[in-house]
Amino acid sequence: MQVLFKSRHPHATDLRDLTERRVRFVLRRLGWLVPRAEVQMSDVNGPRGGIDKRCQVELRTDGAGSVVVASVASDWRTALDNALARAARFLMRLWRRGSDSRRMRQRFISHER
Repeated sequence: MQVLFKSRHPHATDLRDLTERRVRFVLRRLGWLVPRAEVQMSDVNGPRGGIDKRCQVELRTDGAGSVVVASVASDWRTALDNALARAARFLMRLWRRGSDSRRMRQRFISHER
């Protein structure tokens, strides 16, 4: 899986390593479905503080197109983990729907015979 990281934050190298490890860990079972992940981190308010760390995760899948999820939190790690958790749940839901429809087609075809 290819992981792309984009950020203008001064501590981007620390965030890059953390992000790549977290993406690979969270999507370890769905890696076959996601050949490319793009993560963008931004500080919405700048130096003013507050709940302003934004993480956007875009997963390019083979069959379902692109999945884009964003999360805002008070720190980078929480924003990243929340966005990855939502993206993983969404991918699992898509995968289950696809496998359920295949199973339903198989049952329908076998009942017709």
